[in-house]
Amino acid sequence: MTRVPAESWRNPASADLLPQEDASGALGTYDHRVEPLQPWTLGPRGRRWFDALLVLSLSGLALFHWAVGEPLNAVVSLSQILPLWWRRTHASLVFGVVATLSAAQVLVLGLHDPIIGQVAFPIAAYSVGRWGGRWARPVSLVVTLCACLVAGWAWSSWAVPDERLSSMVAPALSCAGMAVSAWALGVAGGQRDRFVRSLVDRAEQARAMAERDVALAAQDERARIAREMHDVVAHGLSVIVVQADGARYAAAQDPAVAVRTLGTIADTGRASLTEMRRLLGLLRTEESGVRPQPRLDDVPHLVEEAEAAGMTIEVSLPQEWPLVPDGVGLAAYRVVQEALTNVRKHAGPQARVTLGVTVDDAVRIRVTDDGRGAAGGGHGAHGSTGAGTGHGLVGMRERVAVHDGSMSAGPAVGGGWTVSARIPL
Repeated sequence: MTRVPAESWRNPASADLLPQEDASGALGTYDHRVEPLQPWTLGPRGRRWFDALLVLSLSGLALFHWAVGEPLNAVVSLSQILPLWWRRTHASLVFGVVATLSAAQVLVLGLHDPIIGQVAFPIAAYSVGRWGGRWARPVSLVVTLCACLVAGWAWSSWAVPDERLSSMVAPALSCAGMAVSAWALGVAGGQRDRFVRSLVDRAEQARAMAERDVALAAQDERARIAREMHDVVAHGLSVIVVQADGARYAAAQDPAVAVRTLGTIADTGRASLTEMRRLLGLLRTEESGVRPQPRLDDVPHLVEEAEAAGMTIEVSLPQEWPLVPDGVGLAAYRVVQEALTNVRKHAGPQARVTLGVTVDDAVRIRVTDDGRGAAGGGHGAHGSTGAGTGHGLVGMRERVAVHDGSMSAGPAVGGGWTVSARIPL
């Protein structure tokens, strides 16, 4: 038995699936420490050498017939032994040739005295049992049994006619025991080879499926990052555009307001660029970011940015933010962010916004404005039905649906637009 190093066996798609503890005892990086044991087998070169030594050694023994003055026995033995060189690649043909030459031996020499070439028959039977075709194996067994009967009959030729039938039983059984045992060992070896090949095929299929799952997971992660990028860019640019428009109108009357507004624009632009660089880094390196994702308790920052951009907003938020799962918190944060971004883009000037967030058995979000977004075909060009093709609302629905939540967006009673979402905990 040989131990195969883990580095040469490890599955590249699942090699990093076993968690390892760091010095502090916490689960850290993943590594593969399994070193499987494999049965000892000959390689292609070893098999060639084995067959060569087998044929050469038996041929050398067959030449003893020549040395003792039996050249015909030596020729017959060599004719039976030499085909064994091709027993792995043409097992059925080799068995047929050896069986035919063994039958010819009975006609030419008889079986009164054994010869070295008779050893080739059980070897050929083993070979056809292991490497022969599906139908060659049962046919070779029948031929083997018939050959043993013929050999037993020939070996009992010394007996008187009345006792010959009983005298052939012992030699026929001994010949059949050796030849059939060799055939059975070959069949068992062939079954083992097929079983090992099936295991290898399954391992390859598992590796391919693992690689496919990794690729799908990477694709999903890239899609998530793309949605994050859309939210960051849309929110940051909408704040910058609104602030720039306000600064342009205020610069002539109150330069101080323009200065403050330009500072807000610069801060918003820098924050957006920082987050975009982080997301682009994720796309390039496929590593986890070092900056934490926004959470539910970061919603007040969105309100501050909206008010700084000149939006009139009335909020109803929890006094103390409860702990919610990170995924739910991020989804709620992005829903509020996208809703406020759509208000800036589509509700028009002087729009008033009402934002409410409650947390009980679910995170409930409601953003309502009294602008002209619905009447003007705004809010992602959804028109009066709220069923358009804007990426913002589609992204919000996808985020909420991931957590088995529900979301609706459409015109509000009395004018304006309402976005409502429920994300269960």
